[in-house]
Amino acid sequence: MVAMIRRADGHCHEPASVVFSVLSLAMHFHGWLSIFITLYYKLPPKNDKTARRVTINTDVDITKTLDYSSAIAILGFSLIVSILRTFDVRVEAARVMVSPPVLAFVTSHIISMFTGWNMIVCVAMGVAQLFLWARWAAVSRHPSNWKLWVVVA
Repeated sequence: MVAMIRRADGHCHEPASVVFSVLSLAMHFHGWLSIFITLYYKLPPKNDKTARRVTINTDVDITKTLDYSSAIAILGFSLIVSILRTFDVRVEAARVMVSPPVLAFVTSHIISMFTGWNMIVCVAMGVAQLFLWARWAAVSRHPSNWKLWVVVA
């Protein structure tokens, strides 16, 4: 290692890259292994129809909250992008007027999140985006807007 650092004029870019790549590979292997183990233990035995299933419950409150929060945050950002694109908002002042209401709604929803309302809000935001993108595909002359119609359909 010392010889490699001396040859690289004090920089250890390559060895560090290898170390972090190996660590990344180990984490991916651990993730895939845990998924397969979880699936194996959740599947019922093939021959015994009445056997009890062994289930592993990995959902805790923090993971649920983070999952729902990230879903609504992504949908909120996508809604902002679809509004700006659909109505061709190019003026910075108008962009500033469009984004804060959506961000305020998403933030207030994340802070006071109820599981039942979360699904309704996510579906409503997704449907609103579909209508906005359909409108953009209808009025724009973009050469690839047929792809957008496929996604909307």
